Amino acid sequence: MNATPSPRNSKRRPLLIALGVLVLVIIVALFLVVGPGPMAFSKGRKVDLADYHAANPSGVPAALAQASLIQKGEYLAKAADCMVCHTANGGEPFAGGFAFVLPFGTLYSTNITPDKATGIGNYTDAQFLAAVHRGVRHDGANLYPAMPYTSYTHMTDSDALAIKAYLFSLAPIDSPNKPNALAFPFNQRWAIGLWSALFNSNERFKPDAEKSALWNRGAYVAEALAHCGECHTPRNLAFALNNRKKFGGALTAGWRAYNISGDKASGVGAWHDEELIAYLATGHAAGHGSAAGPMGEAVDESFSQLAPEDVQAIVAYLRSVPSSVSSDLPATLAPAAPDSHKEGLATAESRGKQIYEGACASCHGWSGISDISQYATLTGARAVNDPHGTNVAQIVLAGMKRSSPAGVTEMPGFGAAYSDSDIAAVANYVTTRFGSSASNLSAAEVAKMRRETAQ
Repeated sequence: MNATPSPRNSKRRPLLIALGVLVLVIIVALFLVVGPGPMAFSKGRKVDLADYHAANPSGVPAALAQASLIQKGEYLAKAADCMVCHTANGGEPFAGGFAFVLPFGTLYSTNITPDKATGIGNYTDAQFLAAVHRGVRHDGANLYPAMPYTSYTHMTDSDALAIKAYLFSLAPIDSPNKPNALAFPFNQRWAIGLWSALFNSNERFKPDAEKSALWNRGAYVAEALAHCGECHTPRNLAFALNNRKKFGGALTAGWRAYNISGDKASGVGAWHDEELIAYLATGHAAGHGSAAGPMGEAVDESFSQLAPEDVQAIVAYLRSVPSSVSSDLPATLAPAAPDSHKEGLATAESRGKQIYEGACASCHGWSGISDISQYATLTGARAVNDPHGTNVAQIVLAGMKRSSPAGVTEMPGFGAAYSDSDIAAVANYVTTRFGSSASNLSAAEVAKMRRETAQ
């Protein structure tokens, strides 16, 4: 006799199929969104620090081995670039108030001076570690990931507590934290706990036993301290780092953080080690341009303060990052432009050319090779060869300041002097004349840049 399915089983079957499909969709979504960790590309055997027998990659350079805990903490705080994000424009260092302008509102950094009323003066060691590693405040509330705790989570306890010792040695500043202005549902801090459970590994750094001590030191400085990926790695739909395109470039705080993977066309694969070292240590590399915006601040307050061996270690680590192709740059860079200002693709009547002639040519020249300073040379610079034109417009808006053995080179910002359409016009002219691919920025896009970088 043939068994006849019961009505109950017949009703359950579509439900079970739907549940199975839902589970499959969730698994695929988690696979696509969560992704690998920042050092997963290195396939060697990872070991605990206690089981690693080469030089300890954490801590401070050998020259500071006998320094006080506060001195060590100061070095590590500079390597972690704490001051820049916790200092408002024109404000007291570490007193907070720096604005992170996001598509869904504005976040303000907090006061991390040892003031007991408005800062972190009441934090215990355990509470400080919870904030650094897990993004949890002393009151149990979740910190927004503008605080890069998903990178700092790889920092050792001893290094984090050395930073705490340094911060607690500073003068306390009474500076109440500004309330965030975030739209619903992004203003719900409890949801950050769910986000953190998915995207924060809460794991300390594990060296790769099959890599050199130099590589492991570079990995620790670049990932656990300098948190390079927070700007240079694109983000997924959940606003977490997409390490499948590690260091492949991203738009961050209104600026383009360029591709620093090993790709030779759009990354730094074709750069010489000496050029990368010079860029990190001084903010300039001949033939590649000068650092500006957030990267300029990172050079001034962090990378330029590091020991030479730490900068070399970062470069050694960068060399191992797999290539990730991006649209940052064309395959070939443009040569120097004709020296005559009557030549080129832009017409003499163009507004961009008029502005360039009146405000820019005296320093940058008509060929793009400056007679005043190598920092002002445009030929070969990444910014002018980027078809997006983003950083050219931002530099015109905000200006730039770089230091070198010969002294300080400064470009004033023209944001107050020119309209959005003027800034767009001159940026498009500069990429047309000196770059390989002309940008097509609009006034609306420049207005958006102003909002994203407003403090």
